[in-house]
Amino acid sequence: MMPDLGKYAFAVLASYGATVVLLAALVALSFWQRARAKRLLDEVEARAGKTDG
Repeated sequence: MMPDLGKYAFAVLASYGATVVLLAALVALSFWQRARAKRLLDEVEARAGKTDG
């Protein structure tokens, strides 16, 4: 079901591959930063003596 890309096949498929890798890296970075920010916020709240609720 893949269209005939001719002489541009490598460039097109490499671009798709690079896009997928970059998107996955952005998602992973976002999750890592979220976890780090949550951990730092929990530490600040613990020092301030605050609890949930």
